[in-house]
Amino acid sequence: MISLLLMALLLGAGLAWTPDLDRATLEARYAGPPSRFVSAAGLRLHVRDTGPRDAPAVLLLHGFGASLHTWDDWAAALEVDYRVIRFDLPAAGLTGPDASGDYSDARSVEVIAALMDTLSVSRAHLVGHSMGGRLAWRFAAEQPARVDKLVLVAPDGFASPGFEYGQAPAVPLAVRLMPWALPRPVLRMGLAPAWADPAALSDATVDRYHDLMRAPGVRRALIERMEQIVLQEPGPWLRRIQAPVLLLWGEKDPMIPLSNAADYRRELPRSQLVALPGVGHLPQEEAPEASVKAVRSFLRE
Repeated sequence: MISLLLMALLLGAGLAWTPDLDRATLEARYAGPPSRFVSAAGLRLHVRDTGPRDAPAVLLLHGFGASLHTWDDWAAALEVDYRVIRFDLPAAGLTGPDASGDYSDARSVEVIAALMDTLSVSRAHLVGHSMGGRLAWRFAAEQPARVDKLVLVAPDGFASPGFEYGQAPAVPLAVRLMPWALPRPVLRMGLAPAWADPAALSDATVDRYHDLMRAPGVRRALIERMEQIVLQEPGPWLRRIQAPVLLLWGEKDPMIPLSNAADYRRELPRSQLVALPGVGHLPQEEAPEASVKAVRSFLRE
């Protein structure tokens, strides 16, 4: 989720030693109830599973550099009527590094399926934001029988400057220094453009992102995930999707602009598009009420 270009501000801002935080401290702070840790696909996944167990399941996938906490407001609104499952993807948050070292999309699809199996969820509505959106549509294309409806929140996946099909991106030196230096002010500068109104980015939100990126091994794992991003032309995958699709975008998203929705609409002509005025790249955090209202309406249809 955090732009590589913006993370390059590390060089200009001056490097400052930023050690990892103790896992026990982080778990006490960010893994209280209803969090639990679930073994699946050889991983210890940080999971929150709330709402009625006999209700339709909604599985939420966060973006790069984020965590399951990005969905806090949506989960509170959805768990009244749905079983809401969210987890820290491998390399992120309190799940942390994957010992296999594999952060490919294929491995992510395997992890999602394994978690669903472990939780005895045969089918779910699948929601993904940014990188999580790409993983969501990949999963829906590969395992259509397991996806009821698909919600893509500013998804990535199409080629863009620095991300060409079939090529791993170049990871700037400044980003490679992240395991040693991640000053909080620099992280705030990296996060702020994701909000249409940067003043709405609270200190508590910055603290959460900063703390969880300092979980043991996470920063190195995030770099490994960056190095393994090899985009494939999405058309053949998207055309395999059978589930109804909602595209949800902030009109002021500078990271994955609303104009990118045209690429998805071309390949998913029956999809619905909802654009949120005055909202940036993180509708679930910046405008939770308006964005989840659109999702609830789509799921009820």
